[in-house]
Amino acid sequence: MTETEREDEQREFEIVVWGATGFTGKLTAECLARRSAEIGDVRWALGGRNQAKLESVRKEIGAETGIDTSSIPILLGDSADEAFMAELAQRTRVVCSTVGPYAKYGSELVAACAANGTHYCDLTGESHWMQRMIETHQVAAGESGARIVFTCGFDCIPSDLGAFFLQQEMTKRHGARCSAIQFRVEGFSGGASGGTIASMLNMMEEAETDSQIVHAINDPYALNPKGQRSGPDGSRSLRPRYDAGFEQWVAPFVMGGIDSQVVRRTNALLDYPYGRDFRYDEAVLMGSGPLGFAKATATSAGTAAMMLAMSVGAIRRSLAGRLPSPGEGPSKEKREAGYFKIQLRGEHPTDPAKTLRGCVTGDRDPGYGSTSKMLVESALCLARDPLKVGGGFWTPASAMGEPLLARLAEHAGVTFEITG
Repeated sequence: MTETEREDEQREFEIVVWGATGFTGKLTAECLARRSAEIGDVRWALGGRNQAKLESVRKEIGAETGIDTSSIPILLGDSADEAFMAELAQRTRVVCSTVGPYAKYGSELVAACAANGTHYCDLTGESHWMQRMIETHQVAAGESGARIVFTCGFDCIPSDLGAFFLQQEMTKRHGARCSAIQFRVEGFSGGASGGTIASMLNMMEEAETDSQIVHAINDPYALNPKGQRSGPDGSRSLRPRYDAGFEQWVAPFVMGGIDSQVVRRTNALLDYPYGRDFRYDEAVLMGSGPLGFAKATATSAGTAAMMLAMSVGAIRRSLAGRLPSPGEGPSKEKREAGYFKIQLRGEHPTDPAKTLRGCVTGDRDPGYGSTSKMLVESALCLARDPLKVGGGFWTPASAMGEPLLARLAEHAGVTFEITG
C-alpha cells in the first residue's frame, strides 16, 4: 500500500455528497443511503450550505427509504470558501458533487480535491469549465493522486462506457478495433430539472462575453490534451440526414456535443486504443420513409431554433423565468416510469460483415433516476475499487472502465449488451 493509499484509509469519510439539498443531490443521497444499507459499512456524509435544508433532506431520505438516517453527518459550508473546501477534501476519500452550474459553484471544490489527493465525481456537461479545470489543476491532481472524473451521469456514461464496451467486444470477437461508432437514441422518457436548465443558461451567459467558451463548446476535440486536439471528426451538423447503417432518418441529439468530446478524450487518455482515425457521432433515430424524414426535419429545425434563441441574451433571460428553477424536477412517478434505450453500431475496420451492434438501456428516467444511480456507483467505484490509473483528470471509461461497467449492470439498472 502506498503512502497516499494509507492516508486514504484513515480519512473520516469515504464519500461526501456535496450539494445534497438540490433536486439531483437529494436523489443521489437517497440512492447512496440505499446502497450503504445494502453494503453495510459505507462512511458517508451530506454536505451543503443550509443546515435546515440538509436536516430536512436527511429526514426525507429516512422517510422515503425506511432507513434510519438520523446519524448521517452533515457538513456545513460554502462552495466559495476555499479554506472550508480544503478541510472538506481532507476529511473524505471521494467528493460526489451535484452543485451545478459548476462554472459558478464548483471550481474551488475541484481545486481543493486536486491539491489534497481527494477523488471527485460530478454530473457536469459544461465543457468550457471542464477544459478550464483540466488546464489549471492537472499537475496538482497528478502529484496528489486525486482522480477527478467529470460527467458521471446520463452525460456521458452511456456514451463513454458504451463506446468502451463496444471496442472491447470488437477486440475479443475479431481481434480488431471499431474504426467508427454510431450512438443512436432509440427512445427515452423523463423530465428536465431546474439545475440542468440553470447550467445551460449560465453557460450561454458566459459564452456571450467570451468567444473561447463558444470554441470549447463547438470544437469536437476541445477536451483532448493540448497538442492532440485534432482528428477526422468535424463539428456536428444540426441538419436531418439519412443513416444507411440504421436505415432510418436521424436528427441531432442535444447532448451529442459533450458526449462526443468525452468519448474522444477517453481515446486520447488511453493512448488511442480506438485509433487516431477513430470516428464517433450521435443522433436520434426518427424512423424511415417520408414520415421519418418529416420527423427528422422538424426535430432538427426545433433544435436549431432553440439553440439560436438561447444564444440571444434578451430571449434567453425572458425564457428563464418560465422554465423550472433549481431544486425543481420530475415527480417520483415520472422518474420511475422513465427509461432510455440507445443503439450502438461499431464498424469493423476492413470487413463490414463483422460490424457489431450493441444496446445501452436504463430502467429509470435518464436525467435523474438513472443519473443518480450512475453517479453513486461512480463514487463507490472511486472509493473502493482497485483502479489502474493514478492522479489526474479522467473520463468515466478511462478511469473506471470494466469495474464501473460491472457496477452499473448489477446495481444501477444500466445494461450494455451486444445485439448483433
